[in-house]
Amino acid sequence: MQGSYKGILYPARLPTFNRLPAPTSVEHLVQWFWIPEWDIEPGRTSRQHVIAYPACNLVVGLEGVVLAGPATRAGYQDLSGNGWAVGALLRPAAVPLLTEDPAGCRDAEVDYPAVELHRSVVAAMSPLPSDAHDGGTRRERAVEAFVLWLASFAGAGLSEEAALANRMMELLATDPAVLRLEDAASALAVSPRTLQRVARKYIGLSPAALIRRRRLQDAAERVRLNPSADLAAIAAELGYADHAHLSNDFRKYLGFTPSRYRTSVGEGG
Repeated sequence: MQGSYKGILYPARLPTFNRLPAPTSVEHLVQWFWIPEWDIEPGRTSRQHVIAYPACNLVVGLEGVVLAGPATRAGYQDLSGNGWAVGALLRPAAVPLLTEDPAGCRDAEVDYPAVELHRSVVAAMSPLPSDAHDGGTRRERAVEAFVLWLASFAGAGLSEEAALANRMMELLATDPAVLRLEDAASALAVSPRTLQRVARKYIGLSPAALIRRRRLQDAAERVRLNPSADLAAIAAELGYADHAHLSNDFRKYLGFTPSRYRTSVGEGG
């Protein structure tokens, strides 16, 4: 998964970045683990822009552990000096294990009391002599430590509701045919009201917001990978009424138009 950059607006700016798949034992709780590492020369800053996946992340850094809530807009992180982070993109089923109110940490990061997780991941990310010719070893150790911590309190299996929450997120994040709440409810054989309730409890965003985020991520990826693509054609392909509606969503949630994004990507961000 190392080459997957969906949701990252300017991959060329990235320092070392890896996405590692979740082992089978926690794949009902984690979509994947992500690990950036950076070494920025003194006096410089690297700004990383993202259209965040509409989910919670549990992130371990040198300073501690934070629960990053679901994002409603594009954001950025300024990197300087040298450092790393080890994050888990959580599936909805994991969220109630960590917070009773995911909407309460929307667009925010809150300190999470996980001393043992922090200790074990920091130890794993500390290079050993045997790592000299294998840069991935410490990342694998960090994921193993994260998995052990999650498994220690998550328990086995999922409730029917938690499993529905996972299926809903997977559907809304991947199926381009799902453009409305009613489409998702029909595909999952539940009522729209049920999906709204499950989204509120397990994600902290509405199903409509999840659909919108998928379309924005897909649109940005198409523009980035094919700068000469016709924007009106991209809008039609992704289910927008027209180019103007796509531009309005870009402006409202990302802060710039598709045309401006295309230009900035061409300029190297």
